[in-house]
Amino acid sequence: MKNIERSLAHVLGVLDAYGILALAGIIGPLVLIAMDITAAISQPKYSFIKDSISALGLTSLGWIQTIGFVVFGLLVEIFTAGLFLNIRRKHLFDLGIGLLTFFGFGLSMIGLFRTDPIGGLPTWSGRIHVWAAYSVLGLFPVSLAMLLSSIRDDPNWQGLYHYTVITGILALGMAVGRLFLPSNINWFGLYERILVANVIIWVEVYAIRLLLSPMRRRRRPNRLRVFVRRRYT
Repeated sequence: MKNIERSLAHVLGVLDAYGILALAGIIGPLVLIAMDITAAISQPKYSFIKDSISALGLTSLGWIQTIGFVVFGLLVEIFTAGLFLNIRRKHLFDLGIGLLTFFGFGLSMIGLFRTDPIGGLPTWSGRIHVWAAYSVLGLFPVSLAMLLSSIRDDPNWQGLYHYTVITGILALGMAVGRLFLPSNINWFGLYERILVANVIIWVEVYAIRLLLSPMRRRRRPNRLRVFVRRRYT
């Protein structure tokens, strides 16, 4: 019982404002992955390798994927506030954070507006879905490029500089490559999932880094942390 109380004290002590913003970035990708897998395995004929991610939105459990993208997008926007408050600002940093916020908004739009069925008549929902998808693909690598100088010059974050460069190059390359993929390839779903995985891993890595940020540890403990430590330690 004493060990449980101490664990609770540690968790509550960590959850200051930065901790909550970091948790948004940690939980968001996990929600999207869980919803995507749940919706996919409910459809016996669906293929993770061949079929697109958006195609799940047209199935009987498409609402599950909708929730996944909407929640992920909203949590990314919340998490972005943590980066804004924690990383030292350099040239183009504010614009990069703004684009990253719109990136989160675009993710929500992908979920809210479903794609059109293959061979079906175009709809406004399908058009918005496509516009949102291409916006997301373009905004992510551009936003990373604008954050690079700040990440490089901040001692607390510069360890992730080269990883961010690689992530941005891969995101840009795959986004451009997607424009030239033939419509009848039988591994389009795998390509999309690698593209999305590159994004959500970056969010996850930065969210964990924010949770463990030395800047957070140097801050004065809040009243909740002080109370819990006195009570349970």
